[in-house]
Amino acid sequence: MMLYPRQRYLKRLRPFYDDAGLIKVITGIRRCGKSSLMMSVADELLQRGVDERSIVFLNLDSRELRKVTTPDALDRAIEERIPDSGLVYLFIDEVQNVKGFETVINAYREDGRFSIFITGSNSYLLSGELATKLTGRYIELEMYTLSYGEYLDMRKFIGMPVESGLPSFNDYLTYGGFPKSLEYSDPDAKALYIQDVARQIFEKDITDHSRVTNRDTFERVQSYLINNYASPTNLTRIAQYLQHSEHIAVKRETLARYVRMLENAKILYTCPRFDLRSRKSLRGGEKYYIADPGIYFARNTDTRLSYGPALENALYLHLRAKGYQVSMGRIGGLECDFIVRRRNQYAYIQVSMSILDPQVEEREYRPFAMIRDAYPRYLFTLDQLPLQRDGVRHINLMQFLADDGDIQFD
Repeated sequence: MMLYPRQRYLKRLRPFYDDAGLIKVITGIRRCGKSSLMMSVADELLQRGVDERSIVFLNLDSRELRKVTTPDALDRAIEERIPDSGLVYLFIDEVQNVKGFETVINAYREDGRFSIFITGSNSYLLSGELATKLTGRYIELEMYTLSYGEYLDMRKFIGMPVESGLPSFNDYLTYGGFPKSLEYSDPDAKALYIQDVARQIFEKDITDHSRVTNRDTFERVQSYLINNYASPTNLTRIAQYLQHSEHIAVKRETLARYVRMLENAKILYTCPRFDLRSRKSLRGGEKYYIADPGIYFARNTDTRLSYGPALENALYLHLRAKGYQVSMGRIGGLECDFIVRRRNQYAYIQVSMSILDPQVEEREYRPFAMIRDAYPRYLFTLDQLPLQRDGVRHINLMQFLADDGDIQFD
């Protein structure tokens, strides 16, 4: 089977292929491509001349290994497959299926001849003993669903027609980038597939790890956050909505726990607020972005595209997947859509469908006028002929994403 190589992630992993001292932990929402990434790494090792006996791959979701649920069973499964000598490349898929896997993984790492790669669908993977025992001894690579550039590239890779331009971009903003969903041309089939992914996330990545005492209330909280993605909100606002519109009283602590569960399952990402003047993070009014636009599509009967949140979400995921730190910006009484950071470098970003309307143009440029430093400023729109003004880099967002663009800090 030909695997689409996710070069963005392979590039980050390659320096660590032969490192037996660091565990490579690959996280991300279920079905975003973690297993395929590990198989791509194994393929590269084979192409490099590594003996296939030195590559051990365990998929703990497979029928063969479904009964491997204890540390001792995991240890036996590994021992049965490894050669007696030499560096062994050990790949374990969905390792969180084994309660207490940390002790086994730690023991093999300490042996010194195992380069270990593990995957999990949620951040529980880095909780408990793994985080305490392996401090500084693992690296985490977080994967995302396909970016728009990867979406176009994968369609070409699997022999599907590749149409550039707005119709293709609209499809991506609607149906999202779960890799397997590209195999389905029928929108109903895409929706069924993504709905099944969402069901598995709830059953395997949330319910199995956390106690949901009221499933209906949890579903309503989840629906509220997904339906209001890319909008500023806080726990108080959510509680007021549930009280007045759904006639449900929910404690603040319960709401906070439900939000953490959605974040841990990688369904939602929190974008915090950042004050430019004090250079400090702010509490409250943050935004939540969804891990893939297909999640919204699969959960709603009205699938008309709302460009405002959809464009913000697409750019947010692109920037996070490229390794940037992303937050909302507050400049006095104004908001800047994103502040992007990499180490000690900053860039300021506004996102709008179009600024052909002079009033919209003034609204989008106003926050930039409040910024006193010389860090670069970007305005992303869908305008075909972006006009430059006041030193702001006005860029067509669709083309930027298709080209797998980067933020330039100089």
